[in-house]
Amino acid sequence: MNFEEKVKIQTEKYESLIAMKNEKSDFYNGIFDRYKNPVLTRNHVPLFWKYDMNPSTNPFFMERLGVNAVMNSGALYIDGKFYLVARVEGADRKSFFAVAESVSGVDGFRFWDYPVQLPDTCSEETNVYDMRLTQHEDGWIYGIFCSESKDTKSKDLSAAVACAGIVRTKDLKKWERLPNLKTLRSPQQRNVVLLPEFVNGKYAFYTRPMDDFIDTGSGGGVGFGLCDDITNAVIDEEKISSRRKYHTITEVKNGAGAVPIKTELGWIHIAHGVRNTAAGLRYVLYCFATDLKDPSKVIAEPSGLFLGPLGEERVGDVSNVVFTNGAAVTPSGNVYIYYASSDTRLHVATTTLEKLTDYVFNTPSDPGRSADCVKQRCDFIAKNLEFINKK
Repeated sequence: MNFEEKVKIQTEKYESLIAMKNEKSDFYNGIFDRYKNPVLTRNHVPLFWKYDMNPSTNPFFMERLGVNAVMNSGALYIDGKFYLVARVEGADRKSFFAVAESVSGVDGFRFWDYPVQLPDTCSEETNVYDMRLTQHEDGWIYGIFCSESKDTKSKDLSAAVACAGIVRTKDLKKWERLPNLKTLRSPQQRNVVLLPEFVNGKYAFYTRPMDDFIDTGSGGGVGFGLCDDITNAVIDEEKISSRRKYHTITEVKNGAGAVPIKTELGWIHIAHGVRNTAAGLRYVLYCFATDLKDPSKVIAEPSGLFLGPLGEERVGDVSNVVFTNGAAVTPSGNVYIYYASSDTRLHVATTTLEKLTDYVFNTPSDPGRSADCVKQRCDFIAKNLEFINKK
């Protein structure tokens, strides 16, 4: 098979993948719909990102710059299109951001020709990933992401320092880099989210206070803090909002996920929780709501997980993991939740604002103990049987 034939076959496979229609799976819980196919994978990356397309310099049509995974994505809905700023991980383990767009939001995502080229203002920065996109009332689109660098104070070669990087844009094409967020009482930060609205005239962030790159240490959960000037963002005090709790899905750590969604009853958060198991850490998604006037205050928190890895989602580079850092809401009230599975691929689940609000505000909270949980369930069963028997 010659060079041109190989290019033709791979191009047809690529175009067939992009054109493939997605369908809802048979999963049912009444809250959201899952889809059969991932919306982005390593195979959605354009061929000219990976292959030298010149036969004289690449006669065997080999991958020169491989891509390992496409995952955790910020999301926006603008003027009838869905935009994802995805984390693309090269075969060299370094990640970068790339914009993919779609009309449907569930299929047909195609990457722009070039990845995002962030201003290189941090010489010590080695890796970037997991950008949250916020359309702020100040008129800018902000991207808050993890900026990772080597911990030069440690002899451990894997030791790293995580900071919250900040960029802003008007069109997802030209990006302005701002100084990293400073939290005076937390040595490290990641999974930071910017609220779309001012709070008391200040920029409001949900943070994840950490003593170490991996361990939260004294960090008690999802934090909340305010800063006066986002061009030099400094948070002096972080209040803990959604707390880590013993023997729950947030026991090891938890962190903000998608940018909070505003409803009449409160800000709805789709976050991630982590617990330890004999097979390692298990990441799932959970929901909570915060007060519109005091966004640091949790006013509703349904019991247990919202979405966990199922079937093939459990297999990948980091197994048994789902993670989100992006959701898009249309003017008609449809909600598209983009979540990655096992640090490998990106999926979508869809619901509506009405359903999501019903779930968050009408689902019972966790009583905290097995004895209380079984009583809660028995009371629930009794009410159901009473209603059924009256029919």
